[in-house]
Amino acid sequence: MPEPTSSGGLDRRSFLRYSSASGAGLLLCRELPFVTPPRGDARAKAVIQIYLSGGLSHIDSFDPKPLAPVEVRGEFRTVRSKADGEPFCELLRNTAAVADRISVIRSMTHSEAAHERGRHNMLTGWRPSPAVTYPSMGSVVAHELGSQNDLPPYVGIPNASEEFMGTGYLSAAYAPFGIGDEPNRRGFAVRDLRLPRGVDGTRLTRRKELLRELDTGFAERARADALQATDAFYRQAYALIESPKARAAFDLDKVPAKLRDRYGRTPIGQRLLLARRLVEAGVRYVTVLDGGYDHHNNLAAGLRARLTPFDRGFATLVDDLAASGLLDSTLVLVTSEFGRTPRYNATRGRDHWPRAFSVVAAGGGFRGGVVHGATVADGSEPERDPVSPHDLGATVFTLLGLDPEKRLFSAGGRPQQLMRDGEVLRALLR
Repeated sequence: MPEPTSSGGLDRRSFLRYSSASGAGLLLCRELPFVTPPRGDARAKAVIQIYLSGGLSHIDSFDPKPLAPVEVRGEFRTVRSKADGEPFCELLRNTAAVADRISVIRSMTHSEAAHERGRHNMLTGWRPSPAVTYPSMGSVVAHELGSQNDLPPYVGIPNASEEFMGTGYLSAAYAPFGIGDEPNRRGFAVRDLRLPRGVDGTRLTRRKELLRELDTGFAERARADALQATDAFYRQAYALIESPKARAAFDLDKVPAKLRDRYGRTPIGQRLLLARRLVEAGVRYVTVLDGGYDHHNNLAAGLRARLTPFDRGFATLVDDLAASGLLDSTLVLVTSEFGRTPRYNATRGRDHWPRAFSVVAAGGGFRGGVVHGATVADGSEPERDPVSPHDLGATVFTLLGLDPEKRLFSAGGRPQQLMRDGEVLRALLR
């Protein structure tokens, strides 16, 4: 926190500046309105969305074409998976071994070839609109289900900086909490979880009392969203700081070294391990970011560097959740903004291709050992059972016990459905 003034307290400008710098995403929504109990048919309690930013090549991962010409099939061999022997890229050997617990959707499709518009589709479930800024699925879940156990309902690992992870037309109160550090880094520590040096319990109590005095009568005169989000941020930030159990969920030093090694001492491995701890502790929605998949050049070398640690971490996450009994109640998604072109370009890379790509889902009500849909021989478009971002979003909300047709209200008072025109993927569900 900022240093106190000479009077021993904090002025309001410092309070507001600090809240802006820290981000209102630490807000826990239990004290906010509109929290809705999930319906009785909810199968998932939490979501881990692993977002491979840049555009993962479907042909070089979950939808290989081993019989296609070399300019289509690329440089990798395949391995047989436990999903009825369906082939995966050789870089996904560990994932292939747990494929009896996952569903692979090979027929995802949309029409947005630009990164930012593709990210909008896959993080919100909506096609971009000039009239409405849609909230991310994580922010919708935070709004609808709120927090539990003094933890943020929506967390971004290692940060919340990806486009369209935000709140859209919802209040800033439902923004994600970015942890602000890399879990694989020696000395990893999540920002805002501990009192600043020199601030003990007595000083914390004085600061809380000062904030209460400053805010007395002020909230009734100013109803701006940013102000209300900031005030709620402080209330819940104090709750988190004062909860040893909540803070412990972020502490990877408490994890046995052998388990950390299983995930891999890599950025993606430790991010996934932290995500698993957070959903076990009560976080509703975790988005794990892993960038570097925009392989316009030298795709083979780029994918070896990215997919090898991902494969280890993701397969371990699925096994770990299953062994602990959490997989049934935790929905794990692997998504990217789009796929890559069916043929290599002149620099041995692939370019943007939204017409066909792959998504993976595990747990939370999804069946295991399933490959849904198919693409044509060169992977350029769905051959059967196309799936849209609306369909995926409707399925995620349904599994969480939320009605996709429920209407929320934007700042202008216009009603908006959670998800429109989406078909729940019943064939993939248990």
